[in-house]
Amino acid sequence: MSVETVRAFLAAHAPDISVVELDASTATVEMAARGHGVAPAQIAKTLSLRIKDRTMLIVTSGDARLNNRKIKDVLGGKPRMLGADEVAALTGHPGGVCPFGLATPLPVYCDVSLKAFDEVVPAAGSTNSALRISPDRLAALVGAEWIDVCDRAAS
Repeated sequence: MSVETVRAFLAAHAPDISVVELDASTATVEMAARGHGVAPAQIAKTLSLRIKDRTMLIVTSGDARLNNRKIKDVLGGKPRMLGADEVAALTGHPGGVCPFGLATPLPVYCDVSLKAFDEVVPAAGSTNSALRISPDRLAALVGAEWIDVCDRAAS
């Protein structure tokens, strides 16, 4: 189970952080925000992309949208979203994709949109699990590089 790999990762690297499992699905940003009582922007969504021959994860604010020009400038190419089967095979997370407990080591990037919050809520390996963490700690735990590749939704 994917949640179990996230729990094992946290037990080894951040034993003070717990996975929160809800009865209802949190498969979308809106559902996750409602379920965890936060603004949609506070949900840390993980995108699985390929740029040329490189596969990577980018964690962004829930209301942020990728800016292709910024991605091209920062990461050197046009991004392509991976299909669900490929994401599940690479990450080990068939739902609730997150940068923790990955089946395959992948480079992780955190978009600066996350820095607007003291605490963000990324998924934890299933469509009804998540955790609460500061953006800086999230990046440190997964060895992420901070980049600016998104546009925030107008508030």
